[in-house]
Amino acid sequence: MTIIEQLQQRKPVIWHNPQVEQEPTHFLFERVLIDEADARLQRFASYFIESFPETIATQGIIESPLTALRKLGHDFNADVLLKRDDVLPVSGSIKARGGIHEVLVLAEAIAREAGLVTTAQSYKAFATHPIITELAKHTIVVGSTGNLGLSIGIMSAKLGFRVVVHMSHDAKQWKKDMLRAKGVEVVEHEGDYSVAVDTGRKEADADSWSHFIDDENSQQLFAGYAVAARRLAKQLPQQPTLKKPLVVYIPCGVGGGPGGVIYGLKAQFGAAVKCFMVEPIESPCMLLGMATGKHDAICVEDIGLTNQTIADGLAVGRPSRFVGRLMEPLLDGIVTVSDERLCQLQRQLWAREHIYVESSAAAGFAGLELVASHYPTAQHIVWATGGGLVPQSEKSQEFV
Repeated sequence: MTIIEQLQQRKPVIWHNPQVEQEPTHFLFERVLIDEADARLQRFASYFIESFPETIATQGIIESPLTALRKLGHDFNADVLLKRDDVLPVSGSIKARGGIHEVLVLAEAIAREAGLVTTAQSYKAFATHPIITELAKHTIVVGSTGNLGLSIGIMSAKLGFRVVVHMSHDAKQWKKDMLRAKGVEVVEHEGDYSVAVDTGRKEADADSWSHFIDDENSQQLFAGYAVAARRLAKQLPQQPTLKKPLVVYIPCGVGGGPGGVIYGLKAQFGAAVKCFMVEPIESPCMLLGMATGKHDAICVEDIGLTNQTIADGLAVGRPSRFVGRLMEPLLDGIVTVSDERLCQLQRQLWAREHIYVESSAAAGFAGLELVASHYPTAQHIVWATGGGLVPQSEKSQEFV
């Protein structure tokens, strides 16, 4: 049975990447961009302390804790850790690290060109009137299913930019409402993620004062995501080895966030880390693109799938070619999961550990469930990608 036939059955699939290098050597992304992203986020630390008090505890660095899951570890018979990107400061999702970084790239470039700041100065200056006024001349545009729009919108509006977020039909209403409350212009589309992105790109192209943030192809987003791996290395209770590897499971939509994290992990730990993406059974775009070698030249609708899922951040029908190509020698595999199982795993995390995440953010546990037994000596990390800003009213409609 071909991989396409397996996907068409709408049952959980484990796809092992035949191109993965067990000792990774092909790193096709410029590591200097990750170095620069790390340094830039450090430069802005004083600004974050000033403008987002929730970052004081991390000294202005946008980072999340790593939490041991004792009870769930017992359930899955594994040493399980949860990377809490669901509580990342500012926007409460994995998109905070990369999305915010690209906004900072633009803000820094504009302020420096206008002679309003230098790298030798404190970046608290970005909270002052002269820079806010200068940034207000510019517009940032993005297409999103939800969390990227939140991170871009919240950060851009705080800095003073005009912001337009094009959101697909499956984006949650509370996310749209939150953005509007922060002064962000939200454009709703009846179509899916691709429609939102294409419309946003065309709008930005037509205005020389606009900047389009592209989750499918942006190197600056990717670099921001990749910084996570360097910080994770300092959080691990023990450093991974070939005999006791690190196995990571991360939800995947278009691919930018998980791809950046995985790239960073492979660069950091080499053969001592194994990485698996997890996608909904109706939206396995990265699996389809990589398994066929067609990347963005094929979409899930082409094989009869609907791209309909409760996991709004994962409702993407066509993957990033940029990310898929980078992942060919690095990604160990991809797992798919049903919406029903996603909800069960989300509830299990709440019941056993009293931790709430969005349904999409629970997808990593599906990878753990299917893969962990193959790595009995490993540390396993489930990457929780979002949920920190979900209103209590929304949680109550689910189960909390």
